[in-house]
Amino acid sequence: MHKQVCSAAFFVAFALIAQAQLTLNLTAVPANTPPGANIYVAGNFNTWNPGDATKILTPLGGGQYTITLFPPIGTVEFKFTRGNWPTVEGNATGGQLPNRSTAYNGQPTTLNLTILTWEDLVGGGNGTAAPNVQILDNAFYMPQLNRNRRVWLYLPPDYQTTGKNYPVLYMHDGQNLFDQTTSFSGEWEVDESLNDLHAQGDWGCIVVGIDNGGQYRLDEYSPWVNLQYGGGQGDEYLEFIINTLKPYIDANYRTLPGRLTTGIAGSSMGGLISMYALAERQDVFSKAGIFSPAFWFADNEPASHVATHPKQGNVRVYFLAGADEENNGNQSNYVVEDMQAVANAMTTAGFSPGEKSFNVIADGQHAEWFWAREFADAYEWLFADFTTSSNDPGQIPLALEIFPNPASTWVRFGGMEPGDKIDFQIIGSDGKRWRDSTLRGGDPVWTGDLPAGFYFVKARKAGGAWGVARLVRQ
Repeated sequence: MHKQVCSAAFFVAFALIAQAQLTLNLTAVPANTPPGANIYVAGNFNTWNPGDATKILTPLGGGQYTITLFPPIGTVEFKFTRGNWPTVEGNATGGQLPNRSTAYNGQPTTLNLTILTWEDLVGGGNGTAAPNVQILDNAFYMPQLNRNRRVWLYLPPDYQTTGKNYPVLYMHDGQNLFDQTTSFSGEWEVDESLNDLHAQGDWGCIVVGIDNGGQYRLDEYSPWVNLQYGGGQGDEYLEFIINTLKPYIDANYRTLPGRLTTGIAGSSMGGLISMYALAERQDVFSKAGIFSPAFWFADNEPASHVATHPKQGNVRVYFLAGADEENNGNQSNYVVEDMQAVANAMTTAGFSPGEKSFNVIADGQHAEWFWAREFADAYEWLFADFTTSSNDPGQIPLALEIFPNPASTWVRFGGMEPGDKIDFQIIGSDGKRWRDSTLRGGDPVWTGDLPAGFYFVKARKAGGAWGVARLVRQ
């Protein structure tokens, strides 16, 4: 009798599952669809993975395709691709097509649809990027991951007409930063915001946008593994930025390459990897924009990581989330809660309240329009300790930082370019001058012969004002 009851329950459950399905039929695709191309569907049911091998439509012949999904009940949003976001479907003119959306009630549902265009197979003229945005490379090689990636470059409006050097902001999800036609859910309008600020007197900033890797996005944007979603390649992705991309940018463009003028920013998973990058590599980054971070992906790891990486130098971290973020049904706003935990961890690590800006906006949502609206405020706060065009950075005191600090045998000075000639002094707490010399920016300084105690370090670029910092010799 017990086996019969179990069997009956099984068949009832199976019947319910069989009913809870959404079938997508494509009745027509563009005539220029490459022969044999796979067509994928990406949506909120698979974390918007454009190359999910389990979401390839079955070809029926004659330009028709089908796939059956089993999404959760509620609003289902999706788009069709040929395996990555550059090959996403477009509108009638090849521009951005808004997310497809349907209200799914759990009953068997069939949608008959057509694809009008593919964005990458339509002539230009639809882009919204400003003229001072360019594609640095459509296939920049990432040796740490053995992959290629499109990289965008925003140069300030006066880059071509001055000899100025600029701070640099590295940003993730590059396809969403500048151009509506390459974005799958709207653009940040980073170029428009920075151009407007420049017209109001901002010194300017170079922005390097790195496209996400489609099916590799979750892997690359987290050093921690989520058993359901992936991850685990965040260190390699970060090493690509630091050891391959940044040296290329610094060598070929007029940058201010020191940590005090180098930032990193992103949203959702991009916020997670940006916070990790700042805590892990304080020698490279001093600024981070953390927009609606997906700290949930790694449970308590992000907060623990920050708490166990003590402050090495001054930083500025801009936290942003919406009060209307996705919140797992009727539960509390976990995005804000997790963000607060990481902000608290900064205090544990020795950072001061003035080094973080914590912002929860009442109408904010997990969406590009929200991050676009708030980007200018975030940028201005992050770079407020730099300069505007009314203050030439060559005339302000060197913002001196020392790594490591406390020190044992060698230290390096932050906030300067590798080729800079630096005058420096090390003075004991009793006034004794232990060093009075010069070095090139980036060169180490021997401190192994200094007795344990506190010292004052002064440094300046040739002809500039002195910067002062305190050194602890262990």
